[in-house]
Amino acid sequence: MSEPLKLEERAVLELRRLYRAYGYGPFKMSKFEPFALYLNHKEFLVSEGAITFTDTDGTLMALKPDVTLSIVKNYRPEQTPLQKVYYNENVYRMAGAGHSYREIMQTGVECLGQVDFAQLAEVILLAAWSLAAISPAFVLDLSHLGIIADVLASLGLSEEEKTNALTCLRQKNRDAMAQLLEAYAPQEAAPLLTLTTLTGPVAAVLPQLAPLLSTETGKAACQELQALSALLEAAGLSERVQLDFSVVNDMNYYNGIVFRGYVEGIPTGILSGGQYDQLMSRMGKEARGVGFAVYLDQLERLDQTPADLDADTVLLYEPGQDLGPLFAAAQALRDQGERVLLRTRAEQVSCRRVVRLVNGEVTEVG
Repeated sequence: MSEPLKLEERAVLELRRLYRAYGYGPFKMSKFEPFALYLNHKEFLVSEGAITFTDTDGTLMALKPDVTLSIVKNYRPEQTPLQKVYYNENVYRMAGAGHSYREIMQTGVECLGQVDFAQLAEVILLAAWSLAAISPAFVLDLSHLGIIADVLASLGLSEEEKTNALTCLRQKNRDAMAQLLEAYAPQEAAPLLTLTTLTGPVAAVLPQLAPLLSTETGKAACQELQALSALLEAAGLSERVQLDFSVVNDMNYYNGIVFRGYVEGIPTGILSGGQYDQLMSRMGKEARGVGFAVYLDQLERLDQTPADLDADTVLLYEPGQDLGPLFAAAQALRDQGERVLLRTRAEQVSCRRVVRLVNGEVTEVG
């Protein structure tokens, strides 16, 4: 009998099936890239730092801390107008409270090229279904950087003030935002203050959002969210997907809709993604991009697989006992999916239960 799959391993299999059903093909890559790729786009990375080494030709290389950068680097828009790929790769970056380097299993999808609203909406739905494949108790938080940019532009903030305002948004800190905007008239500050704590299902939030917007960019973003809301309703996801403007990715790389996903039992996000047309442009690609990653290492917190047990069942026997019935009983248990150890004593063995063969019957040992 094979070892039971861990939750993250089961998730990989289920998510691969899901992504293939949406027309995504597998993407494989090298374990390392020139360090310059990550150095030039370090603000895009989830964490700082990379494990580096010098190649035989003197090039400084890095064990990849990110997958999206590698996929974008290798994308050729002139050859493939629309590329839809999924991946299952290990990345190497600092993680955890100790900020030590770890090898992290990560899966996700990237859609590159002629990405229209249909492709964008499909990726967002796919992100929600990815969370559902892991746990029925999930939430996908959406934000729209076009709306955030609209509200910020209406105030004419300095670059330093914009940076501080974005920090307040990420923290949902209305008091700090109010202090930052105290020099502005109440009617000028109101939209950004409202945005700081505005959250809820997309359809419920949109009527409160529309009056805050003043530019064509903001109104177009609101219409995009309206269309997405209808698709979420049709898919039965309207209660699981909500607007939350504390999701603010780096606006030098991201644009449009960005999102983060959570499942019950894990305090941090296990899925993150969005539109990154800005990244495509910065890497010299005349194309659009959208995608997300699922951080499978976080699923260890949910995994209930008894991987540390030596066996499910210990079957005790006496020295000199007839082995025929004993082996037959052990095999019958294995045929039922149990891991079975034969022992004369149960001490120092971790297991679910201890049994003994009595008159041909498997009997629990008290």
